[in-house]
Amino acid sequence: MFSPSVDLMSTAALDLHACATARAAELPGATLTHPFGPDWDVFKVRGKVFLLLTAVTGSQQAILKVEPLDGEALRREYSFIAPGYHMNKRHWVSVYPDAKLTPQLLAELVTDSYRLVVEKLPRSQRPIDPSTFG
Repeated sequence: MFSPSVDLMSTAALDLHACATARAAELPGATLTHPFGPDWDVFKVRGKVFLLLTAVTGSQQAILKVEPLDGEALRREYSFIAPGYHMNKRHWVSVYPDAKLTPQLLAELVTDSYRLVVEKLPRSQRPIDPSTFG
């Protein structure tokens, strides 16, 4: 089980991976896997990916699922959000460390990614109701 001790509301310098991991650890049915090796933390719900964490490009990044229109808006609004690294660029974004990235925003992005994946699962496999969760 993964449960790092991270204050999600801290205003200190954000450790992207620790903050994202802390939020993912709180989500029902979330599991941490390493299918791409030790340099990649991959969080899944019922076998479906909702969060990838890596620093293979030299900088920490969190790769998250988004609605296509939301992804476009996020990329326009925040310089630290880019199309998803090695993922479908319409449905995934990469989030990089930045002084303007708050723990609250990162936690919200992780939760939204989780909810998007859960809503595509068969109802019998959903650990939560995606329309009311969050």
